[in-house]
Amino acid sequence: MKKIVLLAAALLAAAASFAQSEYNYQKRSLFEQLPIRGNDIVFLGNSITDGGEWAELFNNRHVKNRGISADRSGWLLDRLDPIINGHPKKLFLMIGTNDLLSDGNNATLADRLDSVSQNLLNDMDTIVEAMFQANEHANVIILTIPCWTRHSNGNSDATHQAVADYNDRLKTWGNGRQNVTVIDINAGLIDVTSSTPFYGVSSMFNNPGSDGLHPNAQGDLLMA
Repeated sequence: MKKIVLLAAALLAAAASFAQSEYNYQKRSLFEQLPIRGNDIVFLGNSITDGGEWAELFNNRHVKNRGISADRSGWLLDRLDPIINGHPKKLFLMIGTNDLLSDGNNATLADRLDSVSQNLLNDMDTIVEAMFQANEHANVIILTIPCWTRHSNGNSDATHQAVADYNDRLKTWGNGRQNVTVIDINAGLIDVTSSTPFYGVSSMFNNPGSDGLHPNAQGDLLMA
């Protein structure tokens, strides 16, 4: 009986760690009160987007940051209406890292990659279609997700391959789509920092040896 109770507690803790946080709900409620207008450029995504001061980096007051830390594609869909209802002229979107990390175990990525990738691309279809329904002349820029240099057990060949595989599927998904551009920022980070993929990019992601997932100032400047 004790083992069952401990197992149940562990499962509940794991589920809670990947549920939407109070921070997510607070940011969503704030964004619902902040208007998006037709000349705005919206940056949408998770913590990597959330952490960037994009309006200042691009010196453009029409840039609006709508990133929320820990967001996933399904949660992002739930908060899309206040954004597209403003008919923004351009959307930058990076999403997928937390979807791939959904069970907290990078070691199982290979087993989950097909289903997670397909769910992400289906959500991309929905987001892009909604954007063009709101503004048929809009431009949508999709960004690949960066590698994880030191996050959890992220600095492994299997994890890097999973990220690379998803990014390849994302680029294939974007081929031939009118007014949709996929930019491979992951390749750009790697090309600048190291001739060996993945293992030379830690200087771009927070404090080397600490996080390895969220870009620091150097990483944000390079992405911009």
